[in-house]
Amino acid sequence: QVHLVESGGGLVQAGGSLRLSCVASGSIFSITAMGWHRQAPGKQRESVAAITRGGITDYADSVKGRFTISRDDAENTVYLQMNSLKPEDTAVYYCNAEAIDGMIYDYWGQGTQVTVSS
Repeated sequence: QVHLVESGGGLVQAGGSLRLSCVASGSIFSITAMGWHRQAPGKQRESVAAITRGGITDYADSVKGRFTISRDDAENTVYLQMNSLKPEDTAVYYCNAEAIDGMIYDYWGQGTQVTVSS
């Protein structure tokens, strides 16, 4: 079992920055990749960024060059640095962990609201 807790959301003006954090606990040894997803009102949840245990990163086209995903293994934390924020980045951001422990498991945090005003 993996438990994820996000923090760092808030209200920011367009062009501003925020950094989201996701702390993992529990069976962290089983985690193979972590990432951030977001869901805006009336829209489907979409992947924003991901990072594998080996450090390979991947980004949605809409955030490339503006968002950076990173991790601190000593703190069991994954970060999402968001720069040059746009109103269309407004959404609830969810941390996700994929873990393998005999089977593949997907774990989700509770979400943190990011609101970008124009």
